[in-house]
Amino acid sequence: MRWLITGGCGFIGTSLIAALEAEGNHAIRVIDNLTVGSAAALAGVGSVHRLDAATLRPLGRGGNAGVELVVGDILDAGLLIRAAAGADVLVHLAASTGVQQSLDDPMSDCRANVEGTLNALLAARTARVERFVFASSGAPLGAADPPIHERLAARPMSPYGASKLAGEGYCSAFAHGFGLATVALRFSNVYGPRSSHKGSVVAKFVRRALAAEPLELFGDGGQTRDFIYIDDLVRAIRLAATVPGIAGELFQIATSRETSVGELADTLVPILRDAGVTNVAVRHAPPLAGEMRRNFADTTKARDRLGWSAEVGLAEGLRRTVRWYLDRPAG
Repeated sequence: MRWLITGGCGFIGTSLIAALEAEGNHAIRVIDNLTVGSAAALAGVGSVHRLDAATLRPLGRGGNAGVELVVGDILDAGLLIRAAAGADVLVHLAASTGVQQSLDDPMSDCRANVEGTLNALLAARTARVERFVFASSGAPLGAADPPIHERLAARPMSPYGASKLAGEGYCSAFAHGFGLATVALRFSNVYGPRSSHKGSVVAKFVRRALAAEPLELFGDGGQTRDFIYIDDLVRAIRLAATVPGIAGELFQIATSRETSVGELADTLVPILRDAGVTNVAVRHAPPLAGEMRRNFADTTKARDRLGWSAEVGLAEGLRRTVRWYLDRPAG
């Protein structure tokens, strides 16, 4: 297959590309503005051929020929149209992420996540791609009582949640209005190898432990999340790109397991110790204002329609993650 992946130099993008490269016989093109991801991270999963954005040609079928990198922004609608030419699948990962960032600058969040997503959809429609996969999150549901699921009414509590909801809405509109086979995936808290620049709690905990800094629990540590290992998430993306009969659908991608941050720390510390990282301290800090207390998802629809469910348990996923951090080159 021929893949265009926006934001492909980031954590999820490079993990997806690593899986595709390992399988072989895929043509892969990435468009990324390199504000978060890096060309070096992409080069870590395959040979990279940097293309001139002004002279792009349609994506060919040359499998195992390396990954094409186009440095550019999803706000450049013309560039996206040229980059999408020839693609079978467009996986739209590029976004402005984070609740606080959206509260600080809601207009930039809107441009990236609403206008950028609309540009990607228009490019996919122009290129007549067979499938468009959109990366969303649980943020559109706001403070809904868990387990969250696809039938709940959306009540976003941040501009980020609102912009992701808009992206979901445009995906539905393009599926029904233009016949573009869109699939939206609401990712839960993803962790795993290649997450060195992530600000999520697992990545923070591992980085702090390796720097001999204490793991910090806000409040009593009883706030819960649904932690999904990156390989399970990548498998969901690949199924969303290929399973027939799901155009216009929305899926929760999570483990359906509620884990407190305190339980996460209790699981991680012995794994770190077994890996030679000893004397890891845990301390409590004042609770964060406005932090959601409980969050996990019901993935019944993904199981029934995608044939997908999470397979990697938390302890095993943390072991793999710690090993990657210890084995990766310095810097």
